[in-house]
Amino acid sequence: MDALFKIIFVFTLFAIELLAFQTNGTNSITLGWDKLNHTVAFMTLYLLISLSFRDFINTKYKIILLLIIAVQIEMVQSFLPNREASLLDIIADMTGVMVGYILWHKIFDYKLLYSFASKN
Repeated sequence: MDALFKIIFVFTLFAIELLAFQTNGTNSITLGWDKLNHTVAFMTLYLLISLSFRDFINTKYKIILLLIIAVQIEMVQSFLPNREASLLDIIADMTGVMVGYILWHKIFDYKLLYSFASKN
C-alpha cells in the first residue's frame, strides 16, 4: 500500500507543479480563490507524504521538503510570462501544510490508517 501512496504523491506533486506553471490566460482547475488553491494543494501533499513515507521521513523533514517545493514553485513562476512570485503564496502553502499536520495528527486516527495500510 505504501507504494500506491508514493505513486499518488508523485502524480499529485506533478499535477500541482503543472497547474502552478500554467500562464494566466489558460483555463485551469481552481477553487475560486488562489490562496485556497495553495492551501488545499499543500494540505493534500502533506497528507500524502505522511501516508507515503510515515516510517522514513519525520514531521520536521516533511515540512522542510514541502517548504522547498513551495519556494521552488514561486522561483519558477518569477521567470514565467504573466506569472509572479508571491510570499503570500508561500504562506498559503505553509498554512496548507499546517492544516494537513492538524488533520493527520489530531483528527484522523492515523494509527488506524497505519494499521490498514500495513495490512494491505
